[in-house]
Amino acid sequence: MSKQSGSPLPPLSVDRTSPVPLYFQLARQLESAVENGTLAPGTLLGNEIDLATRLGLSRPTVRQAIQSLVDKGLLVRRRGVGTQVLHSRVRRPMELSSLYDDLAAAGQRPATRVLVNRLEPAEGPVAAALGVPEGGEVHHLERLRTAHGEPMAYLRNHLPAGLVDPDAEGLETTGLYRVLRSAALTLHSARQVVGARAATAEEAALLDEPEGAPLLTMERVTFDDTGRAVEYGSHLYRATRHSFEFQLMVRP
Repeated sequence: MSKQSGSPLPPLSVDRTSPVPLYFQLARQLESAVENGTLAPGTLLGNEIDLATRLGLSRPTVRQAIQSLVDKGLLVRRRGVGTQVLHSRVRRPMELSSLYDDLAAAGQRPATRVLVNRLEPAEGPVAAALGVPEGGEVHHLERLRTAHGEPMAYLRNHLPAGLVDPDAEGLETTGLYRVLRSAALTLHSARQVVGARAATAEEAALLDEPEGAPLLTMERVTFDDTGRAVEYGSHLYRATRHSFEFQLMVRP
């Protein structure tokens, strides 16, 4: 990660008459600056004493604000360097989009390492999800998705055999949904479940997280415009790098 020093902080202010804690006001402003790119990845914020002096706040207030963003994975403390901006969290909209496209839209330079690409017999859950006979052939894909060289997600997908013939080179340079669309498939809808669990030792090693770290889980079955299931995905996301956005409506 490149180091940028001397980058000015965006305008920051706190309302001392507000019931909202000062650290929280500061944290929200810094988080917004990271998310909108005002504070670019690699920017050095300086140490807590310097920040407190520049902002006219106490050191414990600044420390609490910084720690809250460190906990979210937006900032990192580096010994002898100070506080540095990491890449912002990827916000996943609740629409039928792929992680590759969402990362590209956020300017995160996605890349992919293909771990598994083979035909195999469909086991019970996969066969049920795709509506194929148990034991019938399906394509099994496993990929590690990165952004700026940093692991973001571990992606496992199954496709009905004969739908497409994904090659490793194509999967490394683009997203799976783009591969499906290039085969003249029209993606129409999906059924998706989002959850969370702790990382196993193997998953933690792949995602550069400690064993037991929280991971977001996502299972999705995608259908084309004829109602046929064309993809079953079971994905793991780093909780510090992703959030899912929902729009909630009041029932009439």
